[in-house]
Amino acid sequence: MPVYEYICKDCGSEFLVFLSIKEFESNPKIRCSKCQSDNVNKKLTLFYSKTSKKS
Repeated sequence: MPVYEYICKDCGSEFLVFLSIKEFESNPKIRCSKCQSDNVNKKLTLFYSKTSKKS
């Protein structure tokens, strides 16, 4: 399940949200885990995948 990182604009708290791709595409209302504000921004994160298949 993908992990999305958010930062709260009100309190500065950074937190993780676990959402399926389908849940994320439905544009859910994300709230800060510390202050419950909905004034949050999704952080830009890196994605890394390792496979056993050689290219």
